[in-house]
Amino acid sequence: MTEIPEHLLKRAQAARDKAAAESGEAASASGDAPASDPRIPAHLLERSKAARSKTDDGGAVAVADKVAAVVAAAPASGGVPVGAGPGGHTQRLLTVVKSGSIQDVKATPVDKVHTWPHLIAVEFVAALACTAFLFFFSIFVNAPLLQLANPNQTPNPSKAPWYFLGLQELLTMFHPMVAGVTIPGIALFALILAPYIDKNPSNKPEDRKFATSIMTVHLMFWAVLVMIGSFFRGPGFNFVFPWRDGLFFEL
Repeated sequence: MTEIPEHLLKRAQAARDKAAAESGEAASASGDAPASDPRIPAHLLERSKAARSKTDDGGAVAVADKVAAVVAAAPASGGVPVGAGPGGHTQRLLTVVKSGSIQDVKATPVDKVHTWPHLIAVEFVAALACTAFLFFFSIFVNAPLLQLANPNQTPNPSKAPWYFLGLQELLTMFHPMVAGVTIPGIALFALILAPYIDKNPSNKPEDRKFATSIMTVHLMFWAVLVMIGSFFRGPGFNFVFPWRDGLFFEL
């Protein structure tokens, strides 16, 4: 049996002494024998007597006495506190609330913006910048319309269009099989495998370092070859310096 705390035992004893004193005073005033406190319900008195008769342990007696003392200390309206439920219980379970925040934040932040005005404004500014660059570039670079091609006279140097100049530059460094088939085939095969190698779904550059590095190397490699073929190749497709021998490139 659980041991009852000392302060509860003292409180029950004090309540019993007070109830006995009040009962004695009432009996002496009326001339009758001492009677029980009318504020204590009969079922609690019966329970206390049954507990005393069934066990000699003072713990059970103290528990019953404590309950009687608590009821005796209740308001005078029949010994039951005002607003009590069935059986005199004053504690009621309304609902079970899960632990967590009371406020439900439904608007979660997302890493997205609207097309208008965010994307359209950036694209419009980029288009204006490209137009301004081409305008000033056309002022310093003379690109007149040439005469009709003469099939009997091959121009020297004979250069491919700018988008094929990188491949033409490779032909001056490697065997045609290597420059025309092996290197472009490896590049295309690497681009095909890129989505399967880098499976990161993020669209942030800092999270796609592998894909960004591969694409940067590819673009820089091809851009360097195109610039060499455009500005550093002269008659016979030999290497020249444009600031010394002139510019052998026609747009």
